[in-house]
Formats: sequence, structure tokens, C-alpha cells
Amino acid sequence: MLEVNSSISSDPLLSLTLCFFIPVLFIIIFSFLSNKSQSSPSKTPCPQSYPIIGNLVGLLRNRHRLHDWVTDMLSQTPSSTFQVRNFLDLSHGVCTANPANVDHFLHSNFQNYIKGSRFHDVLSELLGDGIFNVDAPLWTLQRKIASHEFKTNSLKHFISDTVASEISTRLIPFLSAASDGDNRVVDLQDVLQRFGFDNICHVAFGVNPACLVSDNMHQNTPSSDFAKAFDDAVEISSSRFLSPLPLLWKLKRFLNIGSEKRYKEAIEVISRYAMDIIRSKEQDQEGDQDLLSRFMFSSLSMEFQDEEHKRKFLRDIVISFILAGRDTTSTALTWFFWLISGHPRCTRLIHAELSAVALAPAKEPRIFSYDELKKLHYLHAALSETMRLFPPLPINSRLTVDDDVLPDGTRVGKGWFADYSAYAMGRMERVWGEDCREFRPERWLDDDGAFQPSDQNRFPVFHCGPRICLGKEMAYLQMKSVAAAVMNEFDVVVVDGGATAEKMMNPPYTLALLLKMRGGLPVKLIRRRQLHMC
Repeated sequence: MLEVNSSISSDPLLSLTLCFFIPVLFIIIFSFLSNKSQSSPSKTPCPQSYPIIGNLVGLLRNRHRLHDWVTDMLSQTPSSTFQVRNFLDLSHGVCTANPANVDHFLHSNFQNYIKGSRFHDVLSELLGDGIFNVDAPLWTLQRKIASHEFKTNSLKHFISDTVASEISTRLIPFLSAASDGDNRVVDLQDVLQRFGFDNICHVAFGVNPACLVSDNMHQNTPSSDFAKAFDDAVEISSSRFLSPLPLLWKLKRFLNIGSEKRYKEAIEVISRYAMDIIRSKEQDQEGDQDLLSRFMFSSLSMEFQDEEHKRKFLRDIVISFILAGRDTTSTALTWFFWLISGHPRCTRLIHAELSAVALAPAKEPRIFSYDELKKLHYLHAALSETMRLFPPLPINSRLTVDDDVLPDGTRVGKGWFADYSAYAMGRMERVWGEDCREFRPERWLDDDGAFQPSDQNRFPVFHCGPRICLGKEMAYLQMKSVAAAVMNEFDVVVVDGGATAEKMMNPPYTLALLLKMRGGLPVKLIRRRQLHMC
């Protein structure tokens, strides 16, 4: 025995091999026993999971259809919940499409499910300590300030006026120019994204980057550099979140190479642009209507270490709102136009509703007023139905503070992640009925044709509980304004025909934080006035 030990200690390679092999062997045995115990029918299932690699094989195999893969697995479980095991059992979690569990996460046991390190590690450079990246007490303070401002009529009017101005002076003229060309095809997703970015920057900063102005698309200006940097930062943040091995992006960040080097450069551009605007507003002292000005001159008492600390606070909270409002509405509108293009009956009903509201003929493109928009119940239902099937944020996540048991009996351990899939929930028969995969706006209307909102736990697109989206009303206002103005002026013809029954079963989305359409949305635009004149 002494001779064996002596030979091992004298061979450093053998010693190193044993040091590596023994822990790996332990992990294999532990993973096998854990997975075997999870196969018991009394336990929450963990489908397509294997020792050591966890769900990695299924994830890589279904990466192109991730949300439908998750939907398939959730629909086959007894309570629309399953366990998730990551590579080497480095982390555990659950994923659910059960409304009772969503209410538990976001409302009834809100304090136990936080953003935590999972969010902060990924988004700390971009959002810092902004409202969407932190928990109490920083979140409580920012939520109090933001909630106060979003309730004011002056902000509502400012947002409404801003949206109307952007539509009449930027969006409709841009689309009109596109419709004048013979058989010209335009990527409507790209147009809506640039319009959305201009609009949210105007609301948040009081500055318009003019991304939708043709002459500014390829020019290097501070605003265009900011827009490009924001695109890069969001794209790389998405890849961080979706990486099956977070250690890889963290290593690249440490070495400052590849995408992480580009990410660092993008953050520097974003921060410099935001800080320059903050300093200019400090000098003007005008107290404009945009969010940044409102936060700067808020009557709510806040104490800061110094001016730089205050500027960092303002930078983080405003960048957070830009991220939240930048692509969410444009993503929803992209799927909306794709869906109605494949459902001509819905298109006709929306046109009839628009005609009934817009009784007086208009020589110029009509921008519907706030009061007119409130009467568009079918359009509101069609947008809600769009987001039920294609939620801009398809899956969301929380971190568990303490051990817990969910309403469906699922055990959740301390430090586990808790995901809920709004995409899958919209496709659950037990939640939305046998026609859950069909686009049917009528499910949102009562017998009189008035819009009826759904239970937030069945439709968590705007979250629910204490963190419910403050910009929900603003988002609907913008989406209805854009959809009404565009559909009143143009027939939007999707080049590939839009949402057929076959495409609905395999929708063309990208794998990213937001459910963007793969390959954009190529359309042709035909002026409706020309159709009426013919």
C-alpha cells in the first residue's frame, strides 16, 4: 500500500488525472441518482435531462425553435411545470406556464422571487442600478418616483402628442415614399424598430435620434452612434442570457476579447451620450416634459453622495426605460401586421372600425385622437391577441430567495431560477381552450363588442403584481396609434402571405431576449386612396 501511494505521489500526471477524475466521477454518480429520483411520478418532471449535461442536448437540438420546444414539454406535464437542470448541475430551476404559479412568483409571494444576480450579472454594465435590474430598496425608490410621474396627466399628454407627431412627420411620410416606388419592398420590422427607438428616446431624453430619416441612416452623428451602440449592447446582452455556458462570456469579458470587447465599447458610447444630455439639462434648468427632466427635477426627496452619483442614478433609470420601450411595441406591431395579413377577415373588421370612428374625410393622413383610439375595441382586441400568441418578452425569470413550494406542489430550492413562459401560456389548452393556437381577437370582446381585459396571470405580457408595467397604457396608445394610422392610409401586403395555418405552427422568430421576426417583415404598401379611386 505504501508502495502504491509512493508511486502515485511520484507521478504528477497520474496525480493530476486522479484529481480531475474523482470529482467528475462523483458528479456523474450524483447526477444519475438525482435524475433517477426526479423520475418518480410524485416529483415535478425534468424532461430530456441526462447525467452531467442536464438539458443541454435538448437545448442545442431545439435552439432554432426554443419557445415551441418549451411549450411542447410544458403541455405534456401534469401541471404545466417542469424542472430544468443545467450543465454539470451548476444551477437548477423550474419553468412554468401555470397561471397560479405566475401569481405566486409575481404577487402572492413576491418577496421570495427577485431579479437577483442572474439579471444583474448580465445587465449591470448596460442598466447599472436601473429599475428593471435591481430589487428593494433601490427598486422601491425608483418605482415610487416613476409611478408618481406616470400617473400625471401632463406626461400622458406629452406621450400622446409625441407619438402623434412622430407618426405624422416621420412614419407616414417614410412609408408614403416607400409606396410610391414600383413594387418596392420595405422591411416593416426595421421601420417600426427605428420609429420605436426615435419615439422612446424623445419621451425619455427629449432628444430624437432621427433613425427613421433616410438621410440620417448612414451618417455618423452622436445620435446615430448611440443608436448603433444600443443595438450592439442589446444583442450581446441577449447572447449572454441565452448562453448555455455563462462561463464562456465571462471569460471573454475578463480577457476583453470578441463580443465582450465590442460590448464594452458600446456601453462607453451609451453612457457618454446619456451623460452629455444630463449635463446639458442641468445647465438649461428648463424642466421639460420628458422622463429625464421629470426625474431630475422631481419633488420627491433623494439624497446623493455627489453630482456624479446623481447623474449615474439618472443615467441608469432612463436607459432602463429606453430598453423597456425600445423594441417591445415594434415587435408586437410586426407580429400584428404578419397575423392580419394572413387573416383578411380581421383586416376587414379593423378597416370597418376605423371608418366608423373617422367619419369626417381627411385630405391629409389621419392621426387618430386619444378619444378616437379608445373607441377602437376590435383593434385593441387584435393587438392583445397578437401579444397572447407572440409576447414581445416570451420568457421571464426570477431568482428564489428561500425554499418554497408552488401552488401546483412543485418544490423550488433556495437559489434556483424560476422561469415563466408567456409564449407557452398562450398556447396552453388548459388556459385558453382548444382554439388556443388560433388568432381570434373575438375572445377579448363581450357580446356588445366591447374589449374585456384578461386575468393578468393568464396574460403576463405586462407582468403583474408590484412590478406590473408602468408603461402598459403608453404601449397600447402607441401600438393603436401606429396600427390605425398605417392601416387607414395603406394596405400592407406581406410578401410571403403572412400568417398561414402552417406558418403559425412553426413561426419565424429569432432566438433573442425579444421575440423578433427572423428575416424581418418584407411588405409592399399600397395607398388605400388609390384603391378607392380605381
